[in-house]
Amino acid sequence: MDVNEIREYLPHRYPFLLVDRVLEITPGESIVALKNVTVNEPFFNGHFPEHPVMPGVLIVEAMAQAAGILGFKTMDKKPQDGSIYYFVGSDKLRFKRPVVPGDQLKLEASILSEKRGIWKFAVKATVDGDMVSSATILCADRKV
Repeated sequence: MDVNEIREYLPHRYPFLLVDRVLEITPGESIVALKNVTVNEPFFNGHFPEHPVMPGVLIVEAMAQAAGILGFKTMDKKPQDGSIYYFVGSDKLRFKRPVVPGDQLKLEASILSEKRGIWKFAVKATVDGDMVSSATILCADRKV
């Protein structure tokens, strides 16, 4: 999926759309996506100007957005159908290394369970095969 198709499955827009490409997706199972981190990201102006580091909360958000695409594709829904996917929780969240300009985040998510519109995903982010972050996250499918 390129960014135009990604925009069909996520309601996010610049500067908060944090998935640039989907490399692999198996609805009902897993997704592999990319976020290219450039020095032009607006958050680097303040985090931190002399030592730019991608905020951890945005790494988690990028993983959640990848999981959101997987959830929407699995349900065969899009935001334009009147559905929204909220990030509602995380467990076992860990950060292993900073993400800096020039890095390419590989975002992976797999479905662990779904019950009454609450989805549980195992997610991880890597750079060049090195673990950046991992977590179990919860997302809720709701009508808008």
